[in-house]
Amino acid sequence: MTLDSTNAPLLRVSSVSKAYGDVVALDDVNIEIQQNEFFALLGPSGCGKTTLLRSIAGFEDPDAGAITILGAGSGAGEGEQIDLLSLPPNKRPVNLMFQSYALFPHMNVRKNIAYGLEREGLGKDEIAERVNEVLITTGLTDKADVRPAQLSGGQRQRVALARAIVKRPRLLLLDEPLSALDRKVRAEMQIELKRLQHEVGITFVVVTHDQEEAMSMADRIAVMHEGRVQQIADPVTLYSQPANVFVADFIGTGSLLRGIVANAVLLLRPESVHISADLAGAQLQGEVVETHFFGGSSTTSVRVAEMETLIVASHPGAPKFAVGERVGISWNADDAILLEDQP
Repeated sequence: MTLDSTNAPLLRVSSVSKAYGDVVALDDVNIEIQQNEFFALLGPSGCGKTTLLRSIAGFEDPDAGAITILGAGSGAGEGEQIDLLSLPPNKRPVNLMFQSYALFPHMNVRKNIAYGLEREGLGKDEIAERVNEVLITTGLTDKADVRPAQLSGGQRQRVALARAIVKRPRLLLLDEPLSALDRKVRAEMQIELKRLQHEVGITFVVVTHDQEEAMSMADRIAVMHEGRVQQIADPVTLYSQPANVFVADFIGTGSLLRGIVANAVLLLRPESVHISADLAGAQLQGEVVETHFFGGSSTTSVRVAEMETLIVASHPGAPKFAVGERVGISWNADDAILLEDQP
């Protein structure tokens, strides 16, 4: 069926399931990813996100369902959804960047980037042009003749990205691409990945278990748990309007207060909680058990009698109350998020 390529999604994952014996890795997964979108698959270990990524790339065969990609160019297939599952991995307009980067240690940066193009049999002039172009895009021009062992972790990550981008895939899949980097470099590369994705105009799909990483980079995020998609939304919506308790607990920080009479959970985000010395006028009372100072802001954790979870409040500046101090807790009703009490 021919679709309007300006509105149709680039990738469709339709009712995809996959099991390994009795272990269900994917359970009726449905996702649509738009053209030029930065999309994240987010969830804890074992949720199925890597299995889904490998199924798109062609390294896993789903038991059921379909995965299609929008046709490109001016020839046959333009505007049509092409069955990816019928194509071997090397024939799919998809590139997978592995977590380990898998750079060739005996080759310099330029040769690492050119390797895939040489395997495809492209001419020397075209290879040189495309490699030079991607060296500039990734900021690696001055490292072109250096071998991987002489590069920092962030630079090696850039080489792996350059090698993937130079092949001009329609879809670039990244499996935990920043996990090997230290915190400072990881933060820098989050910004760099987003810049690169925008500049090269390729759809990125990144797998990560780090919600801060997904929230800072992705246009939309699919939160997965036990092989199922729990919610697909932009970062702001996931934080402010979680679909269920799992998403509320997994995304950001918050206090989940379970009801006694009604089967419901009240979610309080730290920035919505107010702590004061006024015990009588507060909605709840508790004891400060922990404080953390982050330079420009602080968090205060309060234990309320007969509640399983601590209530966490955030506020500008240094901590205002000491551990062991009794405090009052209050919030505006409009800032609380009410959820059904279910996983």
